[in-house]
Amino acid sequence: MSQGRLRALGMQGAGLIAVTYVYFLIFAQFAFIHRLDALGIAGAHLKSVMAAMAVGGIVLSLLAPRVTLLPSGPRRLQLAFGVCAVAAFVTISPLTVASAIAVSLLIGAGLGLLTVTLVTNVRSWTGDRNALLKVGLGTGVGYLLCNVPSFFTAAAQLQSAIAGIFCLFGILLASMTVEPLPETQVDSGPASITIPFALVVASFTALIWLDSGAFFIIQNTASLKVGTWQGSAHLWSNGFIHLGAALFSVFLLRRRGLPTVLAAAVGSLAFACILLLDPARAVTASVFYPIGVSLYSVAMVAYPSLLSSAASTAQRARQAGWIYAIAGWTGSALGIGMGQNLRYVPPAFVVVAAAVVLLPALFGLFRGRSRELTLTAIVLLIAFVVYRMQPSAPVAASPTAEERGRLVYISEGCIHCHSQYVRPNTADVLMWGPVESLDELHQQRPPLIGNRRQGPDLSQVGARRSALWLKMHLFDPKEVSGASIMPSYALLFHGQRGNDLVAYLASLRGPANQEHIADEQRWHLPAEAMASANPADGPKLYNRYCATCHNADGRSRLKWQSEFSESPAILSSGILRASQSAAPQSASIDHFAQIIKFGIPDSDMAGHEYLSDKDVASLSSWLAQNTGQPAKRQ
Repeated sequence: MSQGRLRALGMQGAGLIAVTYVYFLIFAQFAFIHRLDALGIAGAHLKSVMAAMAVGGIVLSLLAPRVTLLPSGPRRLQLAFGVCAVAAFVTISPLTVASAIAVSLLIGAGLGLLTVTLVTNVRSWTGDRNALLKVGLGTGVGYLLCNVPSFFTAAAQLQSAIAGIFCLFGILLASMTVEPLPETQVDSGPASITIPFALVVASFTALIWLDSGAFFIIQNTASLKVGTWQGSAHLWSNGFIHLGAALFSVFLLRRRGLPTVLAAAVGSLAFACILLLDPARAVTASVFYPIGVSLYSVAMVAYPSLLSSAASTAQRARQAGWIYAIAGWTGSALGIGMGQNLRYVPPAFVVVAAAVVLLPALFGLFRGRSRELTLTAIVLLIAFVVYRMQPSAPVAASPTAEERGRLVYISEGCIHCHSQYVRPNTADVLMWGPVESLDELHQQRPPLIGNRRQGPDLSQVGARRSALWLKMHLFDPKEVSGASIMPSYALLFHGQRGNDLVAYLASLRGPANQEHIADEQRWHLPAEAMASANPADGPKLYNRYCATCHNADGRSRLKWQSEFSESPAILSSGILRASQSAAPQSASIDHFAQIIKFGIPDSDMAGHEYLSDKDVASLSSWLAQNTGQPAKRQ
């Protein structure tokens, strides 16, 4: 479609709304937080980072209508999209805690300026013909795009990049304005219904509070997530429910006005929150939740832009600022806080929120609107019947292999010999790290920090050992760990328990492992270790720790040869795979020491972190004298 045709139809307004929702939902609520997890910034610092976003959003929402700098709506919107794009693209690169707080503040400020500017001047991009329909279409399409499975499940960096590209597209759309009709000719819905502005703000706050609380609880409860938006089928259905509900919200706003939409939205969200108390009813909740969200989301954009009785653009801008500052940012923070602290939405709060939202509806209903009262009674009756038809006993989601393996770990008493807590500021950090925060430990149910440590710490073992190595070790610990005193657990593999335990151990890795690998690769043999090294000890060390895989007739090599991701090098041939930190052309002692000490990342070659530096130096010296050059990487 040409730009001229798009401008004539006013469809750029729907596009701008869709882009804004995609940026907020996928980037600000998902990708940014997941990126912080990957960088190891989440946990103890997450509240500070997200508080910066809320501060930026609230401040700019309130300031945007009052700042006269750059008064042009399109230019201001382009600036807001530019700020949002910069924040998204910067998130792709590594961040420190300080830079994460700065980027978070930028995200909030960009969104505050973006939302208030967009809704205040939305008629500049929709025109006056079917403006409300374009608002609903943009909202519905935005939610639909966010639920596309390949987008919803993409890596955080890819989601951030796509969100930034969407913002660049928003800059283009913002330049394509139309000429709106005079303000006196705007259709603002049923004229007989006037709701006090304070009640409008309170209603949207209660709705977003319910929405954010339910969202956080679903996202962080495995049994609820399975029944709501886990899997392509759920995501596609959620997307199209959002789109249908957004268009239905337009119909209700035109025919029955804002009170009816608010009442329908709180009814759907309240019912969803009650259903979420029981995981067996999560599938039904996954229908009502997106309906309620899209109903109020359309109204939240349409009210300050098209439905408010404000007499001027400046008044609409101030109303938009208060709505997004109080309802949008504060309501969201309160909902997430409730979800974090309680892990459910209390029924008493649902009742209070519903009462607050229904007050505007009562303004109209008490004026003789018997049809609305009848409709509400019918909807409540249907909701009650559907609720009673659901299974009364919770049906727990099938545990994953990792969850079953954790139970095996506990039942077999692994905590009596292995810890899952790396002591900060000790040699533990380099050997077994990185360190987990206390917040991360507290989130474990139950924490498995261990009683004492007779074997290695396992909190990050999945980053140090491949699944195959873990399986080999459980079958015969002494075969792959030299002087290990651990007994064999081969009996577990007579059934599924052994594979479940391997799956659990392989999952034990934190978001900061890439930085830890970099620390390992900067390690060098201490000078005192080199001075005390004795190459004559090399053969004994090699036979105990290496021969089982690296001899042509090694027991582990022959037993597991079909399962290795890459066949172990036969060291007598002189063919070695270069570690990431060593130059391929150098068979230096440091090169061997790096591999012996820490293994090779993403391979079955495990490190021997527990060996003393003297033993590492002795074995490395002997290997350097008795093997050829390492093979060059392809």
